Amino acid sequence: MTDSLVPDRFNVMERLQARRVHVVSLGCPKNRVDSELMIGLMKGEGYVMESDPSQADVLVVNTCAFIESAKEESIDTILEMADYKAARPGAKLVVTGCMAQRYGHELAQEMPEVDYFLGTNEFKRINDAIVGSLPEREYITYGSALYTADEDRINTVRGGSAYVKIAEGCNRTCSFCIIPKIRGKQVSRPIFDIVREVEILAAGGVKEINLIAQDLTSYGVDIDLRDGLATLLEKLDAIRGIEWIRLHYAYPWGFSDRLMDMLRGGSRVIPYVDMPLQHISDNMLKAMRRSTRRSSQDEIIRKLRDINGMVLRTVFISGFPGETDQDHRELYDWVKDIQFDRMGVFTWSPEENTSAFELPDRVPAQVAESRRDELMTLQAGISRKRNENLIGRRLRVLVDGVSEEHEYVFEGRWYGQALDIDGVVYLSYEDGAEPAIAGEFVEVEIDDATEYDLKGIVLAQ
Repeated sequence: MTDSLVPDRFNVMERLQARRVHVVSLGCPKNRVDSELMIGLMKGEGYVMESDPSQADVLVVNTCAFIESAKEESIDTILEMADYKAARPGAKLVVTGCMAQRYGHELAQEMPEVDYFLGTNEFKRINDAIVGSLPEREYITYGSALYTADEDRINTVRGGSAYVKIAEGCNRTCSFCIIPKIRGKQVSRPIFDIVREVEILAAGGVKEINLIAQDLTSYGVDIDLRDGLATLLEKLDAIRGIEWIRLHYAYPWGFSDRLMDMLRGGSRVIPYVDMPLQHISDNMLKAMRRSTRRSSQDEIIRKLRDINGMVLRTVFISGFPGETDQDHRELYDWVKDIQFDRMGVFTWSPEENTSAFELPDRVPAQVAESRRDELMTLQAGISRKRNENLIGRRLRVLVDGVSEEHEYVFEGRWYGQALDIDGVVYLSYEDGAEPAIAGEFVEVEIDDATEYDLKGIVLAQ
């Protein structure tokens, strides 16, 4: 994901008086939260967010370095912002995030146009970087900075939604993943602090909380919380004003019966689970060091599928070293059987300093891409059919605002569509219906569907 993050909270006088900052946030929602924290820090010092990089006095790129395509996007964006800096005398360029953490020293040698590199544990130095008071160009230390509810984080999500990061880092040793070496070991926020943050968000009009972490279902293990995620959810469920609580990055381990019960109804935890599974073949799961096997993944997915109204999202890796045609066919047949509502597939990216980088039997790129395409073609048909089954149904939709694709159309999401990664509901109006308001719920009758998006009519009340 690429975002120029420009909150709506800055008036004209502020724009005239303060230095202007353009922030580009790349990668996942976890990175976006870090960007929002930086925006809060800069706002506290009087800086103003600028949507046009050519008019910015400070350019900040919060980078991603998870896979090769993300690294390429980060480099391209840094170079693009460097061009804007060169055209504006006195401007500064600061690079933060995972790319800075992973390759900051090398980049500092190759990119003299960048003023500072701040790693994942050092991005809160952003104001010192802007004023030039840091004696070094590189600030890269182990781990990642958490935050507290008392910090002035600026929510940049439109409508009535927000991300809440409940932990940072990961204790897993998946062979394909570089994140623990970038972000460090898992560190969980205390329950009372997360509750306080959500209370503040609810008081500000937020209706949907998207819980995120590198490994959501392991929340609390590092602070001796037993069944930590379920315990946290029970506390969040009591907060007035919040209507949807959504689970992202919820892995198959640690998925307790208490957690399953909360998804069955009677709570604000909606029956939507984003559970990256990576593969189903035991051969691949072992090679990936996933700490799970087909039987346990299959069992939990089928239990989730049995929950009324459950919407399931997952992600798989195609072309991992050693993947055979039989492994691929096993995954294909399982996907066809389970019928995920949403699914993404990535071809394996050979990342240095991961154990998978040294594995033999690499799958040719064209084979990996062909397998990915076959899986995604299968999923497109499944997704279209599941969306078409919603035609004629009335759904409660949270309005996000004006569509980014069609400027005269409003869009929103029903609970089966997660922010930024799933499709949307495009809105039209029944005679007598009130105009949709961003951040509010409307009742919508679905009248058309594609494999990704829905179209519906806002009903008169």
